[in-house]
Amino acid sequence: MTLSGKLIDDKVVMDRQAVEELYATSFYGRPKGDTLELSLTESAYLIYTGKISVVSGEEELDFKRFFLRASSIVKNFELLYIVYKDMRERGYYIQPSVTGFRVYPRGGHPGKTPAEFFVFVTSERIPLSLSDLRANINTVENLKKRLILAIVDEESDITYYEVRRTTLSGSCELKPERSLSVASLLEDRVMVWEPEISHLLHSEWFFGRPMDEGHLQLSLVESCYLLNKGILGIEQRDREALDPARFSALASSIEPDFLIKYRAYEKLRDSGLVPKTGFKFGTHFRVYKNISNISSLQHSDYLIHAVAHDHVFLLQQFSRAARLANSVRKEMIYAAVNGGVEFIVIGRVRL
Repeated sequence: MTLSGKLIDDKVVMDRQAVEELYATSFYGRPKGDTLELSLTESAYLIYTGKISVVSGEEELDFKRFFLRASSIVKNFELLYIVYKDMRERGYYIQPSVTGFRVYPRGGHPGKTPAEFFVFVTSERIPLSLSDLRANINTVENLKKRLILAIVDEESDITYYEVRRTTLSGSCELKPERSLSVASLLEDRVMVWEPEISHLLHSEWFFGRPMDEGHLQLSLVESCYLLNKGILGIEQRDREALDPARFSALASSIEPDFLIKYRAYEKLRDSGLVPKTGFKFGTHFRVYKNISNISSLQHSDYLIHAVAHDHVFLLQQFSRAARLANSVRKEMIYAAVNGGVEFIVIGRVRL
């Protein structure tokens, strides 16, 4: 016999029999005294599978009418339902949460094991702000769980990503005792003229790229870092010396996102990592944890892109970046720049 429940506001309320048959065996809903409260997503799935019927007033709602009613109550209900159904059919016990859903490990269930991860559901068409992403990370980290982002595309396929903060460190240290040389700003890069200094910066500390045997070209972020550290002086063609503020202003006129990019670069270098251009990968940097010899570089460890605190992700770009990083066996990391810099890893997962 099909169990019957009543639609009340944004939930379906069922009697004690449902507690025994739905919650005790399959962990649908939440017992409340002698009743069982089901969310709208749970209820739609149970109507679809023929386990319950639902009435509103005197009217019994079939799947179509219930779905339409639920979608008028809960924003993006169809996305939540698609993900809920997928997770249930993968064998997970799943319940509503503040982020979307909390999901229990296979072999676990409510009352036996803690939730394994929380799922935040969105559509490929909905831009995702960094602030919203960070808010979800904060919520899940406070609960000491993993955050999974479920993106539903226009054909209702789901791609799952794990999102987490990370701390990065490497083994490259700079220990200069004095300013080494004066270099020249030329268009959008800086030239180091002295062969000995060029060799030291490139071969020992892994800055820049040799233009020829004795001269080294530095990128704007590398140059600004060396200038700020007092390792290198920089002047214009007319030999006017540039202080860090003036250099940053000139660099920002050349590269509009220079300051955000530089803050990420500085954090990486100060952490012992070696960032090099990530242009070929469509990111700001490819990053190495350990380099022993600049002439025989191994594969980089990370792809890192710097974004401002008010950045809004377009999820197709987000997907391309994560897929590319995965295809070249690297982690895709966003450097979120605000008062400080925090690193957020985004990678595809199979559930």
